[in-house]
Amino acid sequence: MPELPEVERYRTVAESALGRVIAEVRAFDAWYLKRGASQRELAGVLEGARFWRARRTGKLLLLDVDTGKGARPPSDGPVLGLHFGMSGTLLVDAGSATERATEDQLAYSSHKVLPGWDRFALRFEDGGEMRVNDARRLGGVELDPDPRRLGPDALGLSLSGLRAQLGSSSTPLKARLMDQSRLAGVGNLIADEALWRAGLDPRRSANSLDLAQMRKLQRHLRKTIDDLILRGGSHHGDLMPARHLDGRCPKDGARLTRGKVGGRTTYWCSIHQI
Repeated sequence: MPELPEVERYRTVAESALGRVIAEVRAFDAWYLKRGASQRELAGVLEGARFWRARRTGKLLLLDVDTGKGARPPSDGPVLGLHFGMSGTLLVDAGSATERATEDQLAYSSHKVLPGWDRFALRFEDGGEMRVNDARRLGGVELDPDPRRLGPDALGLSLSGLRAQLGSSSTPLKARLMDQSRLAGVGNLIADEALWRAGLDPRRSANSLDLAQMRKLQRHLRKTIDDLILRGGSHHGDLMPARHLDGRCPKDGARLTRGKVGGRTTYWCSIHQI
């Protein structure tokens, strides 16, 4: 499923679309357009324009639009926001390919990219295209997303930033880490991996960490995200091969516990995660 590492890769994919004039907007699925957006509105903003920057906050991909109308600098122009839900992927100039490249394969998702799963597309004047393909239809496209809905990006989070986001909350630690309004980008797999590496029980209260544990969590969260970006996705964690019934902890061989934390299936080691 797309978490921060996948969306960071989509950001680099989107960079190949920068500077190319958009000729046509195609919204195959009106439900996929969020917060009042419509194909007519998106066509009015995007057709004849081009993207000048691709950036990311958490699991949200942001494409800055230069309308070329001279009414305002590009930095003040419209922004196209792309959410990928549980199974969405971004393709640029992918032709008729129906299989994901190996590094794009998402855990718990089909590896196919079928035309019937296309939800949104842009055709460029040079003949290329950008498509959002989403089998489970849980992502979305919106115009000018509100950045206040999201907390700070997890990749660059400092120790003081982590302390501020965990705050005095008695919410389970994993649930707090996955709250996108508090910390943007941490999904189920990243949370389990980082907490397993840090030796912290995902069920404990977010406000129960002492300073040493907070430092350890901040360090391992950053290292986990860096590692997963380099490895090609959130499903390439050290814990991932053991995330199944009767799986055993890769550190100490203990049988992993499987349960629900924050409504999500969670794996942890009852021996070293305290």
